[in-house]
Amino acid sequence: MSAFDLYRPSEEHDAIREAVRAVAEDKIAPHAAAVDETARFPQAAYDALRASDFHAPHVSEAYGGAGADALATCVVIEEVARVCASSSLIPAVNKLGSMPLILAGSEDVKQRYLTPLAAGEAMFSYGLSEREAGSDTASMRTRAVADGDDWILSGQKSWITNAGVSQYYTVMAVTDPDGPRGRNISAFVVHADDPGFSLGEPERKLGIKGSPTRELVFDNVRLPGDRLVGEVGSGLRTALRTLDHTRVTIGAQAVGIAQGALDYALGYVKERKQFGKAVADFQGIQFMLADMAMKLESARQMVYVAAAKSERGDADLPFFGAAAKCLASDVAMDITTDAVQLLGGYGYTRDYPVERMMRDAKITQIYEGTNQIQRLVMARQLLK
Repeated sequence: MSAFDLYRPSEEHDAIREAVRAVAEDKIAPHAAAVDETARFPQAAYDALRASDFHAPHVSEAYGGAGADALATCVVIEEVARVCASSSLIPAVNKLGSMPLILAGSEDVKQRYLTPLAAGEAMFSYGLSEREAGSDTASMRTRAVADGDDWILSGQKSWITNAGVSQYYTVMAVTDPDGPRGRNISAFVVHADDPGFSLGEPERKLGIKGSPTRELVFDNVRLPGDRLVGEVGSGLRTALRTLDHTRVTIGAQAVGIAQGALDYALGYVKERKQFGKAVADFQGIQFMLADMAMKLESARQMVYVAAAKSERGDADLPFFGAAAKCLASDVAMDITTDAVQLLGGYGYTRDYPVERMMRDAKITQIYEGTNQIQRLVMARQLLK
């Protein structure tokens, strides 16, 4: 392999892109507007992704998964997000919810949960944030108290993506209230049918309306000891390591949303005529398009480099994961806003997809760590 091969996806990655794009355009895109309009889970997308093994491509072949590397998983998420951001959260959040198990779980835990995930029999969600513990995750109040070999879980988690459709939830809870901050938190797997576990009402959101977001509520939920993920007290460390890897996938989602908006805007300005010629013929419009494409390709390259670092487990992944998510989400917000502008009044209506893409892009600047937090992460890495 030459050094130049590192800067382009392999033929296998290109084949995955072609395959998932076909699925996305044929099975997912036709439902995207209705999914947003009715705020319903994109079941058709989930069925199509399961049928093509793109619902959780990151799971190793050892557990029946496709064994896609980090870049291939990003390509899947990017291509789905290009047509429907809500649907792209199926592979993205399946990775987020299961990554703590991949990083820290015992072989028994991995076999028990990654196998049904890979088979499309279950989805995974991730429970870290709380009402009063968003960016400050170490201040969480959810508790798990040892009771013999079991644990009794009480508290709540907020802003949980795909809550209600996932069967499994990786939940962080304080297991030693008097222990050192950040090293007193452990990770557990909660089942959707565990007695005492319930859900809040679906959040009414600006975007990604097809992906349900709800609170998790734990009322003395009894968890067997074999639900522990990793060592007692290692939960927050595992949670933050998880985000180093999965922030890259949010970057991929943002790139996909931006690509969809740019594609649509390009088609529109080439067809739309004003003052006797196509809008695309005006230099001011061409400059906008050039800037949009330049920003998009910059973000895509950052995401792909970060994905490669995620696959290798490079020491500088925390910087690159944060940078990829931050840059790509800022770029997605810029490009989708410009796409609305390029369509003029039509761009502001729900008859055209770019306003949905603009609304969907906004969350990529917020979840899995706000972009202000990403800048803190990057700065701390620089100052080490």
